[in-house]
Amino acid sequence: MNNLVAVTGSTGALGGSTARLLSAAGLPLRLPVRDLSRAPALPMATAVQCSYADRWAAVRALEGVHTLFMVSAGEAEDRVDQHLTFVDAAREAGVRHVVYTSFFGAAPDATFTLGRDHWATEEHLRNSRMAYTFLRNNLYLDVLQHFADDAGVIRGPAGTGLLAAVARDDVAQVAAVILRDPAAHSGKTYELTGPDSFSLKEAATIITAQTGRAVSYLAESVEEAYASRQHFGVAGWQLDAWVSTYTAIAEGGLARTTTTVQDLTGRPARDLASVLHEGR
Repeated sequence: MNNLVAVTGSTGALGGSTARLLSAAGLPLRLPVRDLSRAPALPMATAVQCSYADRWAAVRALEGVHTLFMVSAGEAEDRVDQHLTFVDAAREAGVRHVVYTSFFGAAPDATFTLGRDHWATEEHLRNSRMAYTFLRNNLYLDVLQHFADDAGVIRGPAGTGLLAAVARDDVAQVAAVILRDPAAHSGKTYELTGPDSFSLKEAATIITAQTGRAVSYLAESVEEAYASRQHFGVAGWQLDAWVSTYTAIAEGGLARTTTTVQDLTGRPARDLASVLHEGR
């Protein structure tokens, strides 16, 4: 039986963690990467060069692969086009099952603008005739401390809204479970969160206690949020994505918790304090 798994994003945090877990479990791996020099050296793993936007290189990289773990591409104006090109390449290469990292609340009208990108990718996969599994991840606990600016202020129009952010390693653990037995998860959408929901003000307090860096939260209006980010000189779509991260929290769209991590891995999801403590 062909059990070759391709893991994208293996040079990054989520894909790298997932690849290491699968390698330790003895699965043969294909690692499509843009830069071969950065590919991790893992037992039973072969790195191949390709990008999401290069269809023909992607077809060659995915030939012989049964299951693809597709970590969503970096934020870009053409990210949906990159995703659709890569999905088409996977189908042409004969991939049978795609496990895709989507976003909590992905929808065509999602408040978080990049959630619309994930919905478009999901729809393309639903219509691809390949089996699929979607991991709809909440925001990552690991990056919340980096929301703070140089002065230690997390600023944005999140109000008193709550979020149920998830540890990136917990997502990797869930992905590894699914990729070891993809048929059992075909057609399913899993929403991945941490064990509790909290406000950004509460997050700032936890970050301060765990890291020793004084961090606070400043609630901005939407207008203030756009104005305070103008100096970065980024494109409009990027500003919209940054600001809508906070408005999605304000609206409560990221507040709901699930037990998916524990249900699939057999252990409780990590909370913010645990993630920060482990990262010291």
